[in-house]
Parts: sequence; C-alpha cells; structure tokens
Amino acid sequence: MKSKSLRPSGDIAVDPFHERLEGLLRIHRQVLGGAFEFATESPELMGLVRWAYDGLPRHRLPASPARIVVRLVLGGGGDAGRAPRRSRARSTDEPGPFAMLSAPGLLCGASECSSIALMSAEQRAALVVVARDLLRFPYHVRYELIELAVFTLAARAQGLMPLHAACVGRGRRGLLLIGDSGAGKSTAVLHCALQGFDLLSEDSLFVAPQSLLATGVANFLHVRRESLRFLSAADADLVRRAPVIRRRSGVRKFEVDLRQRRFRLAPRPLEIAALVALSARSAGREPLLVPIARGEALARLRASQSYAASQPGWGIFAERMRAVPAFELRRGRHPRESVAALEELLHGKATGQR
Repeated sequence: MKSKSLRPSGDIAVDPFHERLEGLLRIHRQVLGGAFEFATESPELMGLVRWAYDGLPRHRLPASPARIVVRLVLGGGGDAGRAPRRSRARSTDEPGPFAMLSAPGLLCGASECSSIALMSAEQRAALVVVARDLLRFPYHVRYELIELAVFTLAARAQGLMPLHAACVGRGRRGLLLIGDSGAGKSTAVLHCALQGFDLLSEDSLFVAPQSLLATGVANFLHVRRESLRFLSAADADLVRRAPVIRRRSGVRKFEVDLRQRRFRLAPRPLEIAALVALSARSAGREPLLVPIARGEALARLRASQSYAASQPGWGIFAERMRAVPAFELRRGRHPRESVAALEELLHGKATGQR
C-alpha cells in the first residue's frame, strides 16, 4: 500500500511561525485584565470563543494590560480526529482523556485525539489545536483547551494568583469563598446571584497579590439538580432551561449563562474584604458566621490552593491576606440564610476576628 506523504498545510512552508495574519478571523477581548487577541480560520472555533467571552465586563487592573495572542486551529476529521483503536470502547458521552505536559517555559494540555493547548508565558502566546471530532463536545473544548490557555497566560503574564475559589460582592468589596466539594459553594453563589450580588467567579479567581484586587470570568454558573428545591418556581424554571454539561467525574450540572438580565456581573475587579470558608457543618442554633483565627485561616487557604501556593508571589499574597478578616460559614436551614450572613459581612456588621 502506497504511503501518503505529509504536506505542509496552508502557507506554513513560507510562514512557519504564522506571523502574517491576513485572512484570519480575529477578535479582541479584555479578559482577566489582559488584552487578548483570538485568531483563527475556523468559524466554529471563533463561535466557541465568543460563547465564552462575549458580553463580559472589561476588567482593568492597575498595571497596563498584558497583550496576549491565542491562535486556534481546527484539525482534520476522519482518522486524524478519532481516538485510537484501544479507546473506541469508551462511551461516546465524553471525549478521551486529557493530560498536562510541561517543559521549561512551556505548558501543554493534550488529548489522545490530536487536540492540544500549547502555552508560552514568555511569548504571551498560545496555540490551540482542536480535532474536528472534538467539536461534538463544545463544553470540553471551551473548558479544557480555550479556557486553559486564557487562564494560564493571564495569570502568568500579570503575576496573578490563580485560585480555585468563588467571589461575590457589592460595590468594590468582594468576599473570597473557599470550601471542599460538597460544602455548598456553588449553591451559595447561585443564591447570591439571585439576590443581586455582583458576581466575579464561581470557581476560578485571579488575585493581584499586592493590591488584593480580584478578577474572574463570570460567564457560567454550574448548578446541581438537587439545588433546585431551594428555588422559587420561576428561578427553578430558569435553571432548567439551561443546557446540561457532564464533568469528567460523571457529575451532570445545569450550565446557567450569567450574561442575562436576571444577574449582575461585577463591572470591575473587587478588593477582597474577607475570606469565607464554607462548611457542610450545620450551624444549629449558633450563628452561621464564626470568626477564624489568622493562623488557621492562612493554613486553610494554603491547604485549599496547592497550585497557587507553589507560584511566585504567594508569599506576598499570603502576607496581605493575613490582614483580611476570615470566617467559617456553616450551613443554615435554607441557603437564603447564608446569603443574609454574607450580606451582613459585606456591610461590616459581622463580628470581628480573634
């Protein structure tokens, strides 16, 4: 059988680093304080970028915005986009495994079906290649490839602390919410959203270490079906109309688009006014908010942020957080009680720290 020779695609032979962008679809978005340029030949991939970043407030941080380029390429179909034979027995409900790889100055997320996100912090650039078959899983393309590139470069180029945390607020003040899985973080954020709080992030937050200004991408909120029992009929119906995504863990959640009139996105970065550690423990007859000593608060924060704690700037961030009051938020009879407690905290009515 005659083998097919590999040929360069497009004009790669004369422009191997793709420094000429004529003919590409391009949009510019201010995301996480950075000035991003997204460029692609694919209308499908540009649609996914717009799905993720259209309609968001233009957050500005004190420093000049870093200029970051994300180049997106749609790979071929057929065998080039399919999983290897050994993996075809896997359920078609999710794409193949996704792995992280790295080398000095480079970070790469790759799947077994020839999809990659390759990021260079020094160059402030990313190459995202999406196998055509992976377009059947738009959530995974957005979350595991596009957002990986955007979040990684925004954090590294601007020296931000990347936290697995939520943030809600009022005006210019924000609350940093942390908690183990099952502690009710997403439920608390949902009810804060329905009560008119400013939304900054559900689970990925980026903080300038020195100023404690926090930014995020409040495009979607992920809600479990069991959380609907706490909602009014109208709000439950709003959530049910949202599409359902399936996490790698197998958990299915409604993906509620927050860029609609019912919700309010934080128009600017918020300054962290308090650290709140959510707990699954019932408050019973005691207050929901319990002050946490500074040493314990920093220990909890570090334990919940293993990646951020290894990054440059963590020492400055931790020292600044030492002056921020911290509380444990225990579970009440209804999530509205948690919202009321957070409202009091934002208005400075909660008790002081030990």
